[in-house]
Amino acid sequence: MLTYFEAIVIGAVQGVTELFPISSLGHSVLMADWLGGAWRELPQDDESPTDTPYLAFVVALHVATAVVLLWHYRRDWRSITTGFAISLRTGRVDTVPQRLAWLIVVGSVPVAVLGPLLQHPLHELFSSPFAAALFLTLNGVALIVGEALRRRNEPTLAEYGRRFARRETRRSVFTTAELPRLQADRPLAALTTVDALGIGLVQAGALLTGFSRAGLAMVGGLWRGLEHEHAAKFAFMLATPAILGAGLYDLHDLSGASSSDIGPILLGALASGISSWLAVRYLEHHFRTRTLLVFALYCLIAGTVSLLHFG
Repeated sequence: MLTYFEAIVIGAVQGVTELFPISSLGHSVLMADWLGGAWRELPQDDESPTDTPYLAFVVALHVATAVVLLWHYRRDWRSITTGFAISLRTGRVDTVPQRLAWLIVVGSVPVAVLGPLLQHPLHELFSSPFAAALFLTLNGVALIVGEALRRRNEPTLAEYGRRFARRETRRSVFTTAELPRLQADRPLAALTTVDALGIGLVQAGALLTGFSRAGLAMVGGLWRGLEHEHAAKFAFMLATPAILGAGLYDLHDLSGASSSDIGPILLGALASGISSWLAVRYLEHHFRTRTLLVFALYCLIAGTVSLLHFG
């Protein structure tokens, strides 16, 4: 199992790479092989998942990141869950929180369906460092493509957003104090259900080791005409149920951890939570004025160097 130092380093790296558009899973594979970490090896066919403590460690890291995202966007999630309940009761979608709730539900469908079926087979098939390096390089290409497509549907989305804002103003039941925060999310609410489903399908590409869940969701948002700040927020909101769901799905792996593993697992989860919180705060600031290109350049360089090393 990992030492305390390894747990802190890997937890911190996972927390950052889970939210940065550079693939946490790809980095976990590449870091282990660059550093010679035998503790990362997956169980063989005749072993149960609990025979590999590292799987329990990864589950704890993902749950920590999901908890941080839930806390960071707690006001949004409170409005969204309330709006979703109201929408179910009334059968209408009149406000930004109600529409965002349904967009997140629709966008989560591809991962919810494909994840349990393909996650473990794909990870086993493409768990080699060479495959992770290849997909990390392609992730960089995808980020560049997203930037190139960003303005393609922007005029249409902007007009739809204005129409939705006028309709919401007529039907809104929120107080004046709540409106400024809700208005900031109107560009997200301007997405259609087809847009949300498309972004969810793009995000599902992260089932391949080396592609970033957040990065692909951001590319999908840019493709549908969102600005970087809104594309990033929707990616984080969409990633929260996906990360939490994946963690809860594999939660039974924690039962296989021995008493000696508990310390590194908890310390790694704490490091992951702290780095996730710092990452989301940084990215919110970054995408107000900057683009995905710096992350694309990193993926291209790191992926290419790893391809040459493991090829």
